[in-house]
Amino acid sequence: MVTMSTVPKIWTRETGLVEKRDLFAAMKRGFRGRCPRCGEGKLFRAFLKTADNCSVCDLDFTPHRADDLPAYLVIVIVGHIVVPTILWIETNYTTPVWLSFVAYLPFTFFASLGLLQPVKGAVVGLQWALRMHGFDDNPPDGIPPV
Repeated sequence: MVTMSTVPKIWTRETGLVEKRDLFAAMKRGFRGRCPRCGEGKLFRAFLKTADNCSVCDLDFTPHRADDLPAYLVIVIVGHIVVPTILWIETNYTTPVWLSFVAYLPFTFFASLGLLQPVKGAVVGLQWALRMHGFDDNPPDGIPPV
């Protein structure tokens, strides 16, 4: 059972001072598969499974909620590369259907697989930098963790 605090929080200058988190650096570190805070520890323990915490700075990765966003972003990125390329090739050249399938499908498959882990790492870095989903050091009182 969760009890709610009845003491009101009073904002002071000290409560507003929090650690600055660089969004671009956190996303770049996550894109490389590293811890968004220190950039040294590994973010993933398997292909798409995040580690429980950083082995260097002990940042807890369990509150991240990447869900389906990385897959949607990969579809958008690969789609914006593949579709114009296919349209340009098919309108300017006459290629057999079998050659089209042999060329387009493997490229789309491997590009999607190659981008999935880096994009997920960047999303976890984004969540850490913006203090989303439990990455906040001082979560508000009365809101139970999910």
